[in-house]
Amino acid sequence: MDDTGFGHLSSFGGLCETPNIDKLADDGVRYNNFHTTALCSPSRATIMAGRNHHRIGLGSHSLTAMGFPGYNAFAPESGKSIAKHLQKAGFINYAIGKWDHTPLYEVSESGPFDRWPSGEGFDHYYGFMAADADNYRSLLWRDHNPIEDWEGKMDYHLSESMADEFIRNITSHVSVSPDKPFMMFWAPVAMHSPHQAPQKYIDYYKGKFDMGWDNAREIIHAAQLEMGVIPEGTELSPRIPEIPAWETLNAEEQKLYARQMEVFAAMLTHVDEQVGRMIETLKRTGQYDNTIIFVTADNGSSGEGGLAGTFNETYVLNGLQTPFDANMSHYDDWGGPNTYPHFHAGWAMAGNTPFKYFKQIVHNGGIADALVITWPKGIKSKGEVRNQYHHITDIGATIMDVTGTPFFDEIDGHKQMDLDGVSMKYSFDDNVAPTNHPEQYYELFGNRALYKDGWKAVTIHGNRMPWIINATASFEDDVWELYHIDEDFSESHNVADEYPEKLEELKARWEELAWENNVYPLYDDMIQRIAKQQDRLFGDRKVFTYYPPGAVRIAEKASPPVKGRSHTIETTLNLTGKEEGVIVACGGFTGGYTLFIKNNKVYYDYNYYHGLYYTMESPSLPKGEVDIKFNFIETGGVTPGLPGGKGELYINGNKVDETDLPDMHISTFSLSETFDVGIDAGTPVSNKYRITNHYPYTGELDKVVVTLTDGNNKIEESRDFDAAESD
Repeated sequence: MDDTGFGHLSSFGGLCETPNIDKLADDGVRYNNFHTTALCSPSRATIMAGRNHHRIGLGSHSLTAMGFPGYNAFAPESGKSIAKHLQKAGFINYAIGKWDHTPLYEVSESGPFDRWPSGEGFDHYYGFMAADADNYRSLLWRDHNPIEDWEGKMDYHLSESMADEFIRNITSHVSVSPDKPFMMFWAPVAMHSPHQAPQKYIDYYKGKFDMGWDNAREIIHAAQLEMGVIPEGTELSPRIPEIPAWETLNAEEQKLYARQMEVFAAMLTHVDEQVGRMIETLKRTGQYDNTIIFVTADNGSSGEGGLAGTFNETYVLNGLQTPFDANMSHYDDWGGPNTYPHFHAGWAMAGNTPFKYFKQIVHNGGIADALVITWPKGIKSKGEVRNQYHHITDIGATIMDVTGTPFFDEIDGHKQMDLDGVSMKYSFDDNVAPTNHPEQYYELFGNRALYKDGWKAVTIHGNRMPWIINATASFEDDVWELYHIDEDFSESHNVADEYPEKLEELKARWEELAWENNVYPLYDDMIQRIAKQQDRLFGDRKVFTYYPPGAVRIAEKASPPVKGRSHTIETTLNLTGKEEGVIVACGGFTGGYTLFIKNNKVYYDYNYYHGLYYTMESPSLPKGEVDIKFNFIETGGVTPGLPGGKGELYINGNKVDETDLPDMHISTFSLSETFDVGIDAGTPVSNKYRITNHYPYTGELDKVVVTLTDGNNKIEESRDFDAAESD
């Protein structure tokens, strides 16, 4: 699962009801000392590769890739997924759901497909190749083909569709190839933003989080102690100062933030119901007893919603916080198809109980996750808790061990690097055996840690919280903390002053492992890593020509790099007066731009955070050959650091309208919406054609030409990559 904290599942003391995962926990074992990379993209790459994330180029998210071996998002041919080994050994491999470690500029029908599921050993794929997806209007892929199978389905929800696909795959597999083993990688959008759930689940949780996040933490902590999923005597870590006490909030704030958590819980219970449907299919087909099932998450709960939450996560992706009033205006439809929401960071803190901090940070709040392993035929223990220290690299190694799959030294002509992960099989029926994974380094966006033999050194780079992405700091000024995890499971007591020699020992060991694993150079300017990725991809290219009908479902990062740059969009049409529809669109209802014809007029609509539109409109169009051009002149935004400028609309060379675009997106319109010519795939950019799916252009559209006219990007880099710090 995505962004699901250690204290969210009810089998780990959580307040969200997850009865089907709980049944798996009762039928298997729970691990309370399991750890991830603190972020989705590297965790998903690591779980299949069995190697540390920097060794396979996923030191951070593929969206923030830069040209160094540890961060380029190019998993080397020498580090192929365990799915490749299983495939060579006779397994049929299925992948469903989130696959976001392929660089987005490779996500189109043109590929290349080396880093797609097919290139990593999966025979079949159904899912979304992005960091998240709209649950009601999902942009999906079936193998290498783009699909939108939500169309025509009134009650569609992505989690249900993914469970349907699981059921279809397994029943087909067992019917046709009952003697062949299979592996299934099932990765829902839940619980990543957007938090979206059917209304009946939201209604079920109404009022159940009115107690607030402080009381919720205490309730979860008490349940965890009673259940034994945390060691006896574990303290509840103190609330961090960045999060306000619930009692200090006014009534309107409490009302809104409680609703945010109600929707989150509804989504988790809903996806748990889909897990139940899948388990029932395994039982119906006789596969359950001899299937080993791992249930875990990619990182701790996410604080990226910031200190108000957001009805539209794109605010956060561009370094902004959402105004409270804007959020409150969506109270009634929070979690429905008109919102793309994320909850307040206070609820993420509660979901990570008993730990502090969140996703992105390498304290346990960001890296410690619940893990359930069930295998009726192979694990005798039922409902027990395991406390051995383990890491997400260990899952792949465990799969290979329990299935008896050989490690192939060479795959497709490439010698394979050794796995970093180790098998967890030894612990299935033994809670007292010492861990075989006693040491692990961590690094994510400059946050660093080393765990070794019950001790942990850790630092938050620049003390940056996850909802602040446009900040940089000196690595030399970072303050390291020290925790004796064997005695302080929740990292509540920093003992750096008491054991300075131990801290220096662990810091020195981190340094050694960092060089061994491609961690250097460290670089922390995420806005520039995201915003500049398109510019680096295209270099000096200025002209981009697109031909329908094939120029659709092109990832935003593979589209023309127009953010913060003067540019034109131009096409010539042969009009009769009856044509309508989208000429070109990029983004969706969370943000983006679109050029379209409606009622025999041309419109350019720039959607600035789903609620504020910058619009231009032409007079009625003439018949015959008509040249249509949008011209943008970058002058800088009203808000310092943001792009902005003036837009002009031309018909047959004559300016017919103009408007100011005072502030614009700096990094991205959406994590999942695409660039399309002749249609608007997914959700609509403009509310002027929202009731019409995709609003396809009805006339003849030969081509659309986008031309960069500025000569250079107007958003200056705060630091050059060549000056990236290595120390």
